[in-house]
Amino acid sequence: MTTPFPFTAVVGQDDLRLALLLNAVSPAVGGVLVRGEKGTAKSTAVRALSALLPAVDVVAGCRFSCDPGSPDPDCPDGPHEPGAFASRPARMVELPVGASEDRLVGALDIERALSEGVKAFEPGLLADAHRGILYVDEVNLLHDHLVDLLLDAAAMGASYVEREGVSVRHAARFLLVGTMNPEEGELRPQLLDRFGLTVEVAASREPGQRVEVVRRRLAYDDDPAAFAARWADEEAAVRARITAARELLPRVRLGEGALRQIAATCAAFEVDGMRADIVMARTATALAAWAGRTDVLAEDVRQAALLALPHRRRRNPFDAPGLDEDKLDETLEESGGPDDDPDPDPDGPGGGGGQPPSDGPAEGPEGGDAAARPEAGEGGEPQPSGAGEQPAVRAAEPFRTKVLSVPGVGEGAAGRRSRARTERGRTTGARRPRGALGKLHLAATVRAAAPHQRARGRSGPGLVIRRDDLRQAVKEGREGNLVLFVVDASGSMAARQRMSAVKGAVLSLLLDAYQRRDKVGMVTFRGSAAEVALPPTSSVDAAAVRLESLPTGGRTPLAAGLLRAHEVLRVEKLRDPARRALLVVVTDGRATGGPEPVALAGRAARLFAAGQVASVVVDCESGPVRLGLAGHLAGELGGTAVTLDELRADSIAGLVKDVQGTSRRAA
Repeated sequence: MTTPFPFTAVVGQDDLRLALLLNAVSPAVGGVLVRGEKGTAKSTAVRALSALLPAVDVVAGCRFSCDPGSPDPDCPDGPHEPGAFASRPARMVELPVGASEDRLVGALDIERALSEGVKAFEPGLLADAHRGILYVDEVNLLHDHLVDLLLDAAAMGASYVEREGVSVRHAARFLLVGTMNPEEGELRPQLLDRFGLTVEVAASREPGQRVEVVRRRLAYDDDPAAFAARWADEEAAVRARITAARELLPRVRLGEGALRQIAATCAAFEVDGMRADIVMARTATALAAWAGRTDVLAEDVRQAALLALPHRRRRNPFDAPGLDEDKLDETLEESGGPDDDPDPDPDGPGGGGGQPPSDGPAEGPEGGDAAARPEAGEGGEPQPSGAGEQPAVRAAEPFRTKVLSVPGVGEGAAGRRSRARTERGRTTGARRPRGALGKLHLAATVRAAAPHQRARGRSGPGLVIRRDDLRQAVKEGREGNLVLFVVDASGSMAARQRMSAVKGAVLSLLLDAYQRRDKVGMVTFRGSAAEVALPPTSSVDAAAVRLESLPTGGRTPLAAGLLRAHEVLRVEKLRDPARRALLVVVTDGRATGGPEPVALAGRAARLFAAGQVASVVVDCESGPVRLGLAGHLAGELGGTAVTLDELRADSIAGLVKDVQGTSRRAA
C-alpha cells in the first residue's frame, strides 16, 4: 500500500487545510469544493486527510459499513443481529470522471430479479464511501446526471437504485470533496450551492515557500515511509485534535447574536435560498469546536462567511467568485456581536486557519491592456493591414438567444443542445445489450421471451428468462456540441456601437453554450491573418475574457479565418470523434486583402459544406444599404444566415432551429 503524503507536511494552503479539517470535525458542513490552478496540492491534501480520520466501527461482514451501534434498518445486507463488529480505517473512495451511473450508485441484477424474484444488488462507490470520504477530482468534468446523483445522496444521506419497479436503498453519508481547475470549465451555480464550503488555491509566489515545497516533495519521493515517519508526531496531534473537537461539538453554543450576524451577512450579500445560512451556522460551530471553545465568536462567523459564501454569489459563469471583505466587516459590525462574547482566544481558530483569498487573480471583464491602446476613428470601412487598430470595446448587454442545433441524431457527450442517443432521456426503441445490461426495456424483453416458454418447460406463473431475451432500452436525449466561433475583427466591424452589439451577440451565444454544456472555441481574423484566440475548451468564461479584450482594425482575411477554423475542427475531430461541431461565423461577409479574396473565401467555405459541418452565419451588416454578402457566405457553407435581431429568442422574425446541412439543402 502506498504511503500517503502527510497532511501536516503540506506547505501553505492554510485555507484548504482548514476547510478539510472543519468537515472532518462536522461532516454536516456539507463538503468542500477546491478551485485552483494545476499543481497546487489539491489532490495531495485531500488524499492525506483520510489518514487523520478516526477509525470506524462496522458490522462484521456488512458491505455497506453499518454502524454496529445503530445499524441501518433498510440495509440490503440486513437485518443485522447484535454481535460481532470490526474496526477499520476510514476510507477515501475516488470517483473517476468517466464512471458510469451503475458504478456510482450500484447495480441490480435485472436478469435474476425477473427470473428468480430476488434483489441481487452489487454496491457502488456511494456504498464504499459511507462513513468516509468521497473524492471527485475534476468534478467540473463529471457528467451532469452523475453530479446530480452524487449531490442528492450527499444531501439525503442515502442512495436509491430503482430499475423497472425493483428498488434498493442504503445509507450513504460521506464527506464530499471535489477539486477542479476553472480553466477547464465551471460548475453550474445550482451545483456550486450544494457544496458547503469552497476554497480558492494558488501556488505561492514567495521563493522561500516554493523552495520548501520542492524540498519536501523530493524527500517524500526518495523514501515515502521515512518522510512520513518524520511527520508522525504532527499527524498524531492533529488526529487527536479532530477527535476532541468532534466530542466538543455538541456542546458548542450558537447564540442569538451570532445567528443575527449570519442572517445579516447572507442577506447583505444577496445569496439565494437558506442553505448558505445553515452552512455558515454549522461552519461557525465547527470552528469554535476546532479552537476548543464552547461559544461561537464574531471571528468564527467572519471565517465561516469567507468559506461558505463566495461561490454562492455567482449569477452567471462570467462572474468571478469572491467576497468584499470590507463590506463583510461593515455588515458584521452593524449587526452586533454574539451574546456575551468572551475574550477571543489569542490563538484564533487554529490549525492552519487564515482567511481564504477573496478575489484572487481572476481576470475582469475589461480586456487586458485595452486602456493603453490609442483611440482611433470609428469608420466602418476596411483599412490597410496593420493600420488603424481600434481599442477593445465593451460588449453590449447579453440576451437570450434562439436555439441553434446540429441536425440529425448524434452520440456525443451528454448535454442540452442537439438530439442524440444517450443513457438518459425518452425511450425510442430496444436492442440487444452490448456488454453489461443498463436500462432494461421490459416490454421488449417479455416479447422476446414469450414465444419460448413452452419449449423451456414453463409450469408456473413466472416467465422463464434467458440472457438472450434481455433487451436494452434505446434512449434519446440531448448532447453537447463543439461550438466554434469565427469572429470578424477587421476594420469593417470597427464602428464602436456596431462592435459592441456584435460582442454582445457572441457573449449571449457563449452563455447559451454554457447552459447547454458545450465546448467552445474561438478563431478571430483581421489584418492579414487569423489566429486561434481560444482552443476548444469547456471554459466559456475564458472565451468571454478573450472576447472582451478583442481589438479591431485592418483588412478582412475571411478565407484565412475559415481555413484556420477548418484546421481546428479537423484536429478536434481526431481528439473527440463523437462530439459534433457547430460553426458560428460572425461577420458582415466582406473579404478583402490578397489576390481574389472573395473567390478564395468561397473555396474555403465549400470545405465545410463538403464535410457537412453544421454552420450558421450571424450577419452583422448594418445601414440602409445592404450587400447581402453574409447570406451568400451562408449559402457557400451550406448553412443558415441570421441577423443580430433574428438571433434574439423574443424576436418576431423566424429562425430555423436546426442549422441546415448540405444534405438537407440538397434535398
